[in-house]
Amino acid sequence: MKTASSSSSSSHGFPATASLCTPYLLLVPLGLLAVVLVVPSLGSSHVRSDGLGVLCRAGPSAADGYLVTPGGGDAASAAAAAAAETKAVVRPELRLLVGVLTTPKRYERRNIVRLAYALQPAVPSGVAQVDVRFVFCRVADPVDAQLVALEAARHGDILVLNCTENMNDGKTHEYLSSVPRMFASSPYDYVMKTDDDTYLRVAALVDELRHKPRDDVYLGYGFAVGDDPMQFMHGMGYVVSWDVATWVSTNEDILRYNDTHGPEDLLVGKWLNIGRRGKNRYSLRPRMYDLNWDMDNFRPDTVLVHMLKDNRRWAAAFRYFNVTAGLQPSNLYHFP
Repeated sequence: MKTASSSSSSSHGFPATASLCTPYLLLVPLGLLAVVLVVPSLGSSHVRSDGLGVLCRAGPSAADGYLVTPGGGDAASAAAAAAAETKAVVRPELRLLVGVLTTPKRYERRNIVRLAYALQPAVPSGVAQVDVRFVFCRVADPVDAQLVALEAARHGDILVLNCTENMNDGKTHEYLSSVPRMFASSPYDYVMKTDDDTYLRVAALVDELRHKPRDDVYLGYGFAVGDDPMQFMHGMGYVVSWDVATWVSTNEDILRYNDTHGPEDLLVGKWLNIGRRGKNRYSLRPRMYDLNWDMDNFRPDTVLVHMLKDNRRWAAAFRYFNVTAGLQPSNLYHFP
């Protein structure tokens, strides 16, 4: 007969104390599972497991600067944003740069011309973008420089060329040569040169240009010389396509032969004739014209009227074209 002992064994031959540890042994797998699940969540928010989550992975979380949306939200949002941006930025049919050649001291005239453009009916954005710039050579006088700088700050419509101020001594060449470089990142379709004694009706010109080629264009008030009906365009205002302006800017022969001094409109025609450029020529006579002495030759289909040399003639143009027709009645003013 055996004597009972405190170190007795179980019927399976294991020490009896093993029965006390069985509940704890069952907790070990649960503890390991907890470690596997909890520890990764304590890491960086930018670290993601490809374990169970890979079956239903969402896009980047809001903590990363994104919003998570269902159904592959990131791709859908990006596509929607791209579509909205494309819709918002629609390139117009044509882009036109209008350069108004003027001189620094003509502040009053520039104010009149600005109003003349600002009060015209807007061209629909999908049809044309028209940018008007007042064109100077270097502004040497310190008083003029300060006042013109005010205009630039307020209106953003000043363009200063690297030349000495002049009318027929190379300013137009400098303008046509500089524009392709100044606007190389966002080229226009057409470049216009006009003067500060010219009233341009923008919508009428745009309507003409919409149906014209975008290359090799020379348009204005054509002058006939001999058998050539459009040897050159009058300096009151003419348009060249962007490629023609670019050609002028790169043609070294013009400067080599000092061919920039003299009547600028004649010279532009000469350059293009010698270089066989501007083959698509269009004269808008009689819709471009000089205002006569009696100021009674205005036309309802006017594209451009020239020779507005004083305020009286500008006022006559505004009156004829009903520029102030939209002025609302007020007890603050009365005009005859």
